[in-house]
Amino acid sequence: MKQNDAQSEVTRPGPFGVSRNVFFLGWVSFLTDVSSEMIFHMFPLFLSHVLGVGAAFIGLIEGLGDSAATILKVLSGWASDRLGRRKGLTALGYILSTVAKPFLLLATSGGVALAIRFFERSGKGIRTSPRDALVADSSTPETMGRGFGFHRALDTFGAVGGIAIAAAVIYFIQGWELTLSLPAFRWLVIIAVIPAVLSVLALIFFVHEARRPRREEGVAVAAPAGLPRRFKLFLAIMVLFTLGNSADVFLVLRASDIGLSPLHILLMLIPLNVVYAATSYPFGRLSDRIGRKRLIIGGWSMYVLTYLGFALASPTWPVVSVLLLFAVYGVYYGAAEGASRAFVADMVPVEKRGTAYGLYHGCVGLSLLLASVIAGVLWQAIDPAAPFYFGAAMAGTAVLGFLLLIRE
Repeated sequence: MKQNDAQSEVTRPGPFGVSRNVFFLGWVSFLTDVSSEMIFHMFPLFLSHVLGVGAAFIGLIEGLGDSAATILKVLSGWASDRLGRRKGLTALGYILSTVAKPFLLLATSGGVALAIRFFERSGKGIRTSPRDALVADSSTPETMGRGFGFHRALDTFGAVGGIAIAAAVIYFIQGWELTLSLPAFRWLVIIAVIPAVLSVLALIFFVHEARRPRREEGVAVAAPAGLPRRFKLFLAIMVLFTLGNSADVFLVLRASDIGLSPLHILLMLIPLNVVYAATSYPFGRLSDRIGRKRLIIGGWSMYVLTYLGFALASPTWPVVSVLLLFAVYGVYYGAAEGASRAFVADMVPVEKRGTAYGLYHGCVGLSLLLASVIAGVLWQAIDPAAPFYFGAAMAGTAVLGFLLLIRE
C-alpha cells in the first residue's frame, strides 16, 4: 500500500497537467540545453574553422561520441530497472557532461576535441534512458504524451535560450565575420558552464522518485526476451529512419557551405527551436487523444521535405527560404520526438521501461553513428547535397514501413 501511495504521489498532476517530477525534469533539461546549445551548434565550425578538421572527421567525432552514448544508454536503462532506481544514474550522467565542458578550452587538435566530446556524450548516454523512464514512471497512461511533450518543450526552449546567448556573444566578439574565431568559442564554453551546474543542482534537490522493486537476478543485459514484437518492429523501422538522420552538425555545415555566417546560422537555429518547443507540448497532448502513429508519420514526412530542401539549397537562395527550412525542421522534431518516446512506454510493461528505453536509444545511437559517417563520406566523395538526398530517401522508406507494419 505504501508503494502504491508513493507512486500515486509521484504521478499526481501538477502544473500544466504534468507531475511534479516531470515539471522539474523539464527545467533540468532546460538548463542543460541552455548550456549545451551555446557550445555544440558552433562546435563543428570550431573544428572546421579553428582546428582545420575535415567533414569526414567531424562526422567521425560526432559518430564516436554518439556510439559511446549508445552503449551507455543500453546499460544504464537496464541498470535502472535492475536497481529499481532512476534518479542516481540520471544525476551521474548530468554531472559527467557538466565536468567535460570546461575541458573544451584546452582543445588544440581534432584528436583532443574527439576525446572531450566522447566523454561529454558518455554523460548523456548514462542519463538519457533512466531519465526517460523516470518521466514515464512519473506519468499516467492518460498523460504520457503530455508529459513527454512538456519535457521536450522545456528542453527545446532551453536550446532557444542557449542559441540566443551564443548569438549575442558572437555578435559582440566578432560581429558578422564568416569564420568562427577562437576567442568567441572559448567565451561560449566559459559562460555555458553556469547553467550546466544549475541543472545538476535542480535535479538533486527537486526531483524525487518512488522506489521500484529490483529486477530478478539472472536477467541478461538489455535482453529483448519478453518485449513485445510490435516494439521490436518499431525499433527496426527507427533504425531505418535514423540511418538517414545524420547529426544536426551537417545542417550547420550545409548552411555555412551556402554562404551563411556563424551569426546567421545561430539566428536560423532560433526559429527551429522555437517551433520545436512551441509544438512539442500541444503535439504531445494530441498524441494522447489521436494516438502516436499519426504524429510520428507526420513528423517524419516533414523531415523528408526539409532534407530535400537542404539538398536543393544554394547560395542564390534568399535567407528567408533557408529560415523557413529550419522552421519546418522544428515541426518534425515537435511532432515526432515526444510521440516516439511516449510510444515506447505504451508498448512495454512498466518493469521493463528502463531496458526498453536503453534499447530504443541504443538502436538509434548506433544507427546515428553510421549515419554521421555515411553523411561525411557522401559530403566529401560526392557533394554537400548528397547526405540530404540520402536522408530524405531513408526517411521516406521508414514512413512507408511505419504505415504498413506498425499498429497503434
